[in-house]
Amino acid sequence: MSSSWRLTDVPDQSGRTIVVTGTTVGGLGHFTALELARRGARVVLAGRSATKVAETESAIRTEVPAASLEQLVVDLSDLGSVRSAAAAASSYGPIDVLINNAGVMATPHTRTGDGLELQMATNHFGPFLLTGLLLPQLVASGDARVVAVSSQFHRYAKAAPLGDPRQDAGRYDKWRTYGATKLANLLFTYELDRRAREAGLPVEALAAHPGFAGTHLAANGQYGRSSGGVASILDATIKAVSQSAAAGAWPTLMAATADLPGGTYCGPSGPAQLAGAPQVVTGSRASRDADAMRRLWETSEETTGIRYP
Repeated sequence: MSSSWRLTDVPDQSGRTIVVTGTTVGGLGHFTALELARRGARVVLAGRSATKVAETESAIRTEVPAASLEQLVVDLSDLGSVRSAAAAASSYGPIDVLINNAGVMATPHTRTGDGLELQMATNHFGPFLLTGLLLPQLVASGDARVVAVSSQFHRYAKAAPLGDPRQDAGRYDKWRTYGATKLANLLFTYELDRRAREAGLPVEALAAHPGFAGTHLAANGQYGRSSGGVASILDATIKAVSQSAAAGAWPTLMAATADLPGGTYCGPSGPAQLAGAPQVVTGSRASRDADAMRRLWETSEETTGIRYP
């Protein structure tokens, strides 16, 4: 597929159930959910708090009054919360698409209640567990897709995160750690697609990255907020030099709805993949390391306590 993909290429989604994580108003997940709802999908808005999810539902209904929306509260940094959310999601029946969009960026060093570094917990282990728990419902759809939202920052990772996730390996570098989580997203995607194919499951895994999109993610990660003082300055700077969050959602929408094979990675077509119409792109060499895929998978199963079929 060429760079000619446009938002108008998203086909009718009536009759499909699509789960989107990280749907905070103004972010990539919000605009991903909005466009899918606009095209008739039943969209499950998954977010960290009932308040945030309700705000997103309200924002979408102002544009699509008849939208078919469900609310699901899940804190991906908390494995217990992920299990509770998956149990609640069992009532939705077959799931056609799971979009693992939620993430945190370059946060200060923090350990979660599960003993995991916060970025790895939120960006990789939580989505790994959620995907595994929802897999029976994905399989039940007969033709499912799992989409991971990665980042060009995956190229900044020194190596795949294959060490003991409950132990610090040297000095904490928040940006390299973020890069490692985004590399993990790609390794997980390619390994999930391979394993599903090998097991004969009707599930494909694809990935996307938004380029440089004007969201609050960086300011939230750095300062725990997107406004006030230096956070406002960072937030405004990013918006001034980036494409909109709505445009940043396009590669995800392409990965979720276009006629593409499993293992495809979508990103902007412009210089350095920072902006532009989505196209099929290629990740770093490290993201194609089959041994790293297998080892990360084994570590992830051990860490989250789930065994994929």
